[in-house]
Amino acid sequence: MSEEPKPGGRAPSVWIRPERSARGPSPAHSRAEIAAAGIRLADADGLGAVTMRSAAVVVGTAPASLYRYVATRAELVELMADQVYGEFSCQPPSGRPVADLVGLARQARAAYHRHPWLLEVPATGDLPGPNAVAFIEHVLAVLAGTGLSGPARLETVGLFSGVVRLFAQTEIAQQRAGQDTTQWQGSLASYLMQIAAAGQHPHLAAALAGQDGGPADAGPQGPLFERAMTRILTGLLPPALPPSASRR
Repeated sequence: MSEEPKPGGRAPSVWIRPERSARGPSPAHSRAEIAAAGIRLADADGLGAVTMRSAAVVVGTAPASLYRYVATRAELVELMADQVYGEFSCQPPSGRPVADLVGLARQARAAYHRHPWLLEVPATGDLPGPNAVAFIEHVLAVLAGTGLSGPARLETVGLFSGVVRLFAQTEIAQQRAGQDTTQWQGSLASYLMQIAAAGQHPHLAAALAGQDGGPADAGPQGPLFERAMTRILTGLLPPALPPSASRR
């Protein structure tokens, strides 16, 4: 039974309400169709282009009819964000959690680049939709054999998602500013080397000693992202148990 909104309060989450109101004519559309319309608008012109009216135009219906499926524009954005989670290809865990999570991180990073408006959607505050819950379930399955406690596994899901979001946010911000990521990284390395050469920052000089002046990344799927994610995830997860111990 769906929860009734309290007088003067916020309506219950879109995820715990029926697909559409029982009132009115038979349903002609679906939440998935409406979410796809919003995604099409946001991909083309940004999240600001998404309104109930503009989504209705793409769907081919009157704006008032959308309110039979979603109560507010904010709910429409929730539907859109959850539909993006449905784009993930989640393979069965391989028994190598770091490698599996790096693979998921690549997909998440690519999703942000396909749908940069996602960075404008708050990462917290709303209940996760079915596709987001399926993603969480998959990450938890990958972490099942790591020895982490349940709460620690859930924390790892949040940390993992936050790091990928931060990477994508930085890259997309640079692109919007007209900066080439590889050139910027090369300029930064050159600048820091000049400072370190003065001899007043020995730790910086030592850290830069292995720099060869080459590009630190090779684009959206370059090695910097994967190296960083591998190091972060390796630090978050307990050391792998030897095969004999894992069978006990």
